[in-house]
Amino acid sequence: MIGNYINGNHVNNNHSNNFIDIYDPSKGESISKVILSNKKDFDDVIQSSSEAFSNWSLETPLKRSRVLQKYKYILEKNIENLAKIISTEHGKTLDDAKGSVIRGLEVVEFAIGIPHLLKGEFSQNVGSNIDSWSIRQPLGITAGITPFNFPAMVPMWMYPISIACGNTFILKPSEKDPSCSIKLAELFSEAGLPDGVFNVINGDKEVVNLIINSHDISSVSFVGSTPVAKYIYESSAKSGKRVQALGGAKNHLVVMPDANLDQAVDGIIGAAYGSAGERCMAVSVAVAVGDIADKLVDNINKKAEPLIVAPWTDSSSQMGPVISAEHKNKIENYIQSGLDEGAKLILDGRDLKIQGYENGYFVGPTLFDNVKKDMRIYKEEIFGPVLCIMRASNYDEALNLVNEHAFGNGTSIYTSDGEVSRHFTTNCKIGMVGVNVPIPVPMAFHSFGGWKQSLFGDHSMHGTEGVRFYTKLKTITSRWPKSIQKGPEFKMPTN
Repeated sequence: MIGNYINGNHVNNNHSNNFIDIYDPSKGESISKVILSNKKDFDDVIQSSSEAFSNWSLETPLKRSRVLQKYKYILEKNIENLAKIISTEHGKTLDDAKGSVIRGLEVVEFAIGIPHLLKGEFSQNVGSNIDSWSIRQPLGITAGITPFNFPAMVPMWMYPISIACGNTFILKPSEKDPSCSIKLAELFSEAGLPDGVFNVINGDKEVVNLIINSHDISSVSFVGSTPVAKYIYESSAKSGKRVQALGGAKNHLVVMPDANLDQAVDGIIGAAYGSAGERCMAVSVAVAVGDIADKLVDNINKKAEPLIVAPWTDSSSQMGPVISAEHKNKIENYIQSGLDEGAKLILDGRDLKIQGYENGYFVGPTLFDNVKKDMRIYKEEIFGPVLCIMRASNYDEALNLVNEHAFGNGTSIYTSDGEVSRHFTTNCKIGMVGVNVPIPVPMAFHSFGGWKQSLFGDHSMHGTEGVRFYTKLKTITSRWPKSIQKGPEFKMPTN
């Protein structure tokens, strides 16, 4: 049974008695249960977070940084353990899980240096004997609502920065794989984080709505689908909250005729089928420009077909299952939709059965060619191992495909032409852009966020954008008149 983590302790005697199953996606079997918290559980979390904020916000930035330094050290010792927790509940390969923990750890490293970024600005003599300066102060209680696909990395985009800035943080992880979040909180307590600064509450939409409507919570961070991101953005804004809500994606990778074909194909294979395509930066559309299309499709097919799909416990596995039976069915319905609408199915990942794991949620690598703009498999986010090939006669047509799509999360171009690369990076209407790299994920000291229907709110995740999001700016203007207590013997120097 998985409960909540409140005030530095595992809380299993919750007010709610409602639990749901957690499944092993490789076997399709229930392996545990998680609490669906209610209003009383939520009130306990708010009280804990509020009491902790009073003291934590007054700690010096350097003291907060030292707790994060110790946390980083503890996390590094627990990478293997955290990865196994992720793989058990999510199904992704152990290497994928380790990589995601390390990417999250990079944000903790960045957050250690936040004292430098919390410095304000100062201007002397903005008027006669008047000075003006700015400071950044914490918001209060902040909250994060995170998805199933990266149960370590995505929460770590949020809470290390918020906490380093002096806030307290409430995490509502996905109910599909909640154990990693509980472990992350436990390790933070081990690092010396005061009780109540980082609380974890499990639940479903009821808890999400409690977060949105709470007058005690000052900001909400979210990563997930676009419809939910838009709902959280609009609803939280009505409650006067600051919001960063990252939505869906349909990331295009453009392959020019002068591209290094082997390099492009290797990049596409990892970006399209890694983590079973369940990531917001997955490449789901490859745009083949000109006469490179046939070679590109043929080479992708040759490399995708032999990919080893197996449970994470199999060391040879290159791709694990998807998260649930419902999601498996959704992906397979998309594949059928592509066929019905006239796309050419080159590689079909349906009906994949693995001996000993017949009830697992496995979908194999899937490849479509001759996909058109009006097809559902192109317009909508599938969030699975399905790659669409679009054919463009020239660069302008390819760029228009990228820019006209509703999503604007990430894109890449493979080319040997610097002029084309420069034009693409300047003129594509996308938040994160790569050149000859398949997944343009920024480092922690930059910021992560898309455009258009991929981001709701004014701030991206982590980097300096994260610091701005989790602090409010205050500007002070000051003049000191002569003290009336000064005697005639006191005379100010003339210079």
